[in-house]
Amino acid sequence: MNTQTRNRLGFWSIVLLGINGVIGSGIFLLPGKAMALMGPGSIFVYLFTALVVMAIALCFAECAGRFSRNGAAYVYAREAFGNFVGFEVGIMSWAIRIIAWSAMSVAFVTALAAVWPDALHEPYRTIIILVILVGLGTLNLTGVKPVKLVNNLVTCGKLLPLAIFILVGVWFVQGSKFVPMFPKGITTDGIGTTSLLIFYAFTGFEALAVAAEDMENPRKNLPRALMVVMGFCGLVYFAVQAIAVGTLGPALAKSTAPVTDAASMFMGNGGKWLVTLGTLVSIGGINVAASFGAPRTGVALAEDRIVPRKFAELNRFGVAWLSVAATVLVAIPVALSGSFVQLAAISMVSRFAQYLPTCLAVIVLRRRRPDLPLGFKVPGGPVFIPVLATLICVWLLSKATQSQLVWGLGALGIGIPLFFLMLFLNRGKASSGGPAMTGLPETQQR
Repeated sequence: MNTQTRNRLGFWSIVLLGINGVIGSGIFLLPGKAMALMGPGSIFVYLFTALVVMAIALCFAECAGRFSRNGAAYVYAREAFGNFVGFEVGIMSWAIRIIAWSAMSVAFVTALAAVWPDALHEPYRTIIILVILVGLGTLNLTGVKPVKLVNNLVTCGKLLPLAIFILVGVWFVQGSKFVPMFPKGITTDGIGTTSLLIFYAFTGFEALAVAAEDMENPRKNLPRALMVVMGFCGLVYFAVQAIAVGTLGPALAKSTAPVTDAASMFMGNGGKWLVTLGTLVSIGGINVAASFGAPRTGVALAEDRIVPRKFAELNRFGVAWLSVAATVLVAIPVALSGSFVQLAAISMVSRFAQYLPTCLAVIVLRRRRPDLPLGFKVPGGPVFIPVLATLICVWLLSKATQSQLVWGLGALGIGIPLFFLMLFLNRGKASSGGPAMTGLPETQQR
């Protein structure tokens, strides 16, 4: 085994990276809001949302099994629908991951304020954000191995408090807390609004396929890892919500720190500090995962000259240093400009610009590109689950506010003139002997 192979992510490192990218602030902050919307029946909405996300993840798994290069949704959309759609999805993908990382850096400050209120005030807020973004960016410049080590340690560290919460809390659940199950009744609007809220807790799984080139045998390992990650996260979320409902009851709907309050009830002050520490480790961990995935979207775009080729050049550690630097430099002002709630809402809605094209790409790639390898096949034929996932995405988007849609998907409009500008520039390079922005010649070679 050569050095390059040893420094790549194996199957379980991929799984831990995926869990780290999904389990973040949502599991600690959303149970109370879900309870307020749907009552104890919110535990079933978690299961429903997990199945919805699993349908989307199945589409990502099939597409991931066809390619072994960086880019994820961008690569799938460009191969299935051509340069324009690929460009739009690619630009959105990089923007989404930068916004998501910015939101997570702000989320860490917000969580830290629970034990150190000065964290929300200047200059401490700015200093902490800069330390997170610049520090993790610098760590990424040293190669995959240090990031892999930190990611694995942090993921195990964040899961330990959750495991203790579940294993201890299950003994304190009271059946009476679940009555009535749906105090506001069951309506499609209620389920849709709650699902859209909970959906945020599951976002991040799509970033797992972005760094395919840094993984061992991605065509085989990525689809399997996606299924393991989503199944595991769904079970953890269901268990946490059930225990929070079963221990706090109606009080859960008014809690701003629901998991912490529940832990305090059955484990005392020690439980409170355990969960608070777990929250910080969890959000810190998702920052590590975001710092790893975001620059690699830029690498994929540079390889196809959607952005300048310079962004794909590697340093002596095998890292695209300019993509890392650009990601950090853009993330800093974004993080400093808004609150966690604002950035999280924009990030959540904008992710559908990746989900919809990927679901539809499954159908198109099976028909148009049977020559591509198929490491994983969506069960039930090439149409049922992709179409179902597409319809669910549209339905969830219909529950978003107009403001969320404008800010979340606004970059698609900005991308139109950029596409034609890059097309003009690349045609100029092609006429002078350089490559133009055409197709994906590398997908079958990697």
